[in-house]
Amino acid sequence: MKLSVVIPCFNEVNTIANVIDAVKASAVKECEIIVVDDYSTDGTREILESSLESQIDHVVYHHKNRGKGAALRTGFGLATGDIVIVQDADLEYDPQEYPLLMQPIIDGKADVVYGSRFAGGGPHRVVYYWHMVGNKFLTMLSNMFTNINLTDMETCYKAFRREIIQSIKIEESRFGFEPEITAKVAKKKCRIYEVGISYYGRTYEEGKKIGWRDGFRAIFCILKYNLFH
Repeated sequence: MKLSVVIPCFNEVNTIANVIDAVKASAVKECEIIVVDDYSTDGTREILESSLESQIDHVVYHHKNRGKGAALRTGFGLATGDIVIVQDADLEYDPQEYPLLMQPIIDGKADVVYGSRFAGGGPHRVVYYWHMVGNKFLTMLSNMFTNINLTDMETCYKAFRREIIQSIKIEESRFGFEPEITAKVAKKKCRIYEVGISYYGRTYEEGKKIGWRDGFRAIFCILKYNLFH
């Protein structure tokens, strides 16, 4: 099966070349790479233009910073693979694990697969305790409304059958994408699987961007997309 990897990036000058190399080195033979630069101002765009565009199937440059959800919306629209995976540009997630995410879909068992940082799997860098607590709380709250039993709703690693993700209207432009898409695939009665993955989290000094305000937005989105859509 052909895989489309959608990479939203914003100010990832230190990792963008490495993530492209890592995706190209993955075990998936037929892989389409889609990068959406969300108006980076740190030199990321210049690196893409000068040395990486020739290695990438599609590169899109937003003319203003619109957010991760908006970048994903752009990338999903360009995907032509049978399976679509989200890959953050910061390399907190390992592209060598794509086959784990793809297998339940290839086997015809799943429409959507979440890579869980809390369900076993490979190595995990020890970082922020309260981030873990926040992630588990948001996952629990989401599960209460969707009536599914995920362990990691907020994970970046989500794989979709292309027809599924392209049939869903993504409304959230920033980090609210995760609870929104979870509510919508649950409402569509998609077959959802989880697999354990490794996680190499960053500190804020290393460039981590998500913060406590995004947690409050996630709560709002859980309520909005489960109760009012």
